[in-house]
Amino acid sequence: MKLVFFSVVLNQHQAPVADELWELTGHKYVFVELLDIGDTKGGTEDYSGRPYLLRAWDSHEAHAKAMELALTAEACVFSGAASLPFQVARMKRGLLSFEMGERWLKQGVRNLLSFNLLRGMWHYHTGKWNRKPLYKLCCSAYCASDQYRMHSFEGRCYKWGYFTRVDDVCFSEKQYDAEYHRISIMWCARYLAWKHPELPIYVAAHLKSKGYQFILDMYGSGELEKSIIELAGSLDVNDVVKFHGVVPNSEIRIAMGKADIFLFTSDRNEGWGAVANESMASGCVLVASKAIGSIPYLVDDGNTGMIFSSPCVDSSFSNVDHDSLLALIEKVSWLLENPYEISRIGQNAQRNMNVVWSPANAARSLLQLIADLKSGRETSISEGPCSKALPI
Repeated sequence: MKLVFFSVVLNQHQAPVADELWELTGHKYVFVELLDIGDTKGGTEDYSGRPYLLRAWDSHEAHAKAMELALTAEACVFSGAASLPFQVARMKRGLLSFEMGERWLKQGVRNLLSFNLLRGMWHYHTGKWNRKPLYKLCCSAYCASDQYRMHSFEGRCYKWGYFTRVDDVCFSEKQYDAEYHRISIMWCARYLAWKHPELPIYVAAHLKSKGYQFILDMYGSGELEKSIIELAGSLDVNDVVKFHGVVPNSEIRIAMGKADIFLFTSDRNEGWGAVANESMASGCVLVASKAIGSIPYLVDDGNTGMIFSSPCVDSSFSNVDHDSLLALIEKVSWLLENPYEISRIGQNAQRNMNVVWSPANAARSLLQLIADLKSGRETSISEGPCSKALPI
């Protein structure tokens, strides 16, 4: 079966599942890269030599080949505004297709002013795509809700996401000694307002005041970095908070393997958040904001991770969302008071990444979903990628 993905760029969030699809389809898989923008997610690996990669931006001949694939492949997946011309051409022929993406309404009604969103919706409704074999691969647990609000893809939404490698991390059960072990907490992101780097610092101040034994390692850089470092100084937590700046992703994965707890504090502006996959695959206990797109898919609260109420979008180090902060403190404090639970939850998290949300299982599930839909059946997959996505 010829399967073709049309997406902006082949990077470390796309390549693992692409590699699997290349093998599972008997080398009948193509990834069409639509724009020459490089890897915007900070990866260092060169994917230009992948045998399935077709760079539509590279030449008129490559663009024409991409359009030919859009019109002839047995199944196509389209992602991003740049893929719309190929999708429109394919939908005129009524061929089996998927639209892949994150939620459309991250910023609520303000997103309705987006030209790309309006253009996509215009094609969907005027082109009667709801009557054609077009389905949605939802790279956010909130995607289906947004689609239903816009009267699109109703009953046609399936769980999807970004799938990071899980085979390069070996998790061994952490043994705890209440007298000698100091819990390792990690945070890694850009220092941006919607990532809420202030929350880990306030958590550290609270934990220190209660006498907990821990260390908080902060990785990343960004416009708020200086302010956050100053905040740590003003709260007198420099002895328990370490700022590491930007380090290569390979070193981040090593640090995750050593960490006990990973804090993921973004608000609803976080589309998916692949750091959730990476930290869970490393055996960390992920403590994450509920509004992050991947979290309702990946985390069973108290079993494969911990979920706390999301910070308001206007929360900042000078105007903290206290309800969210208290919820985060409660989750982290419970883990520090019950350190043996860290091992259980961390193992469950890694198992979830290796068995359910791995690139290999995602690729197998997508091919199964395609087979189901071609046979006129609903998906036969009950959990994980390509299971039914419903509004929440």
